[in-house]
Amino acid sequence: MCGNNMSAPLPAIVPAARKATAAVIFLHGLGDTGHGWAEAFAGIRIPHVKYICPHAPTMPVSLNMRMSMPSWFDIYGLSPDADEDEAGIKRASENIKALIDQEVKNGIPSHRIILGGFSQGGALSLYTALTTQQKVAGVVALSCWLPLRKSFPQAAANSTNKDMHVLQCHGDADPLVPFIFGAQTAEKMKSLINPANITFKSYRGLPHSACPEEMIDVKRFLEKQLPAISDE
Repeated sequence: MCGNNMSAPLPAIVPAARKATAAVIFLHGLGDTGHGWAEAFAGIRIPHVKYICPHAPTMPVSLNMRMSMPSWFDIYGLSPDADEDEAGIKRASENIKALIDQEVKNGIPSHRIILGGFSQGGALSLYTALTTQQKVAGVVALSCWLPLRKSFPQAAANSTNKDMHVLQCHGDADPLVPFIFGAQTAEKMKSLINPANITFKSYRGLPHSACPEEMIDVKRFLEKQLPAISDE
């Protein structure tokens, strides 16, 4: 591991019930930890899939009056025109790429790995998948946005993941990351990767959180993109 992730504890992990032949790396939202998401994935686990829920390092966050909290990068605002922490986003993305490399060393090929995240974590997973040279199976992006979107399509010009599958989910009553921001992100993504591979789902009345219906949709997506291998 490199960069500021050294201060973060080891990820919360839900091991595969049998030999792990696929993995999900899922990044929590601002001020949270990986533990709650590990519990959520334990509830929808697929036997051959390992779930890795890392914890963000603690840092001062401008959006919250510079209070220190778990955060993948600094956030100045949550509107589409807010300034962004470009250096922090790129540094965090390199740390996620290092996590992918670690799983490849553990014997899971990158094309059997799905990145995902909620809110700030979902934003980082989208950015990482579009800018990495590692071929991934796809992204699960919950209640989030695409960071540094003005850097695309140039930033994804040589994208290895033009044909990856993306499940993007957003509550239509989200007061923090407005639903329209999520919908605009889905449209932007359609200009960067194969639009036929992008699914955008909305959830009526859902605020800035997840819900059981959404987690079932996530499980179905994972089952489709990370099928069991015949010799398991």
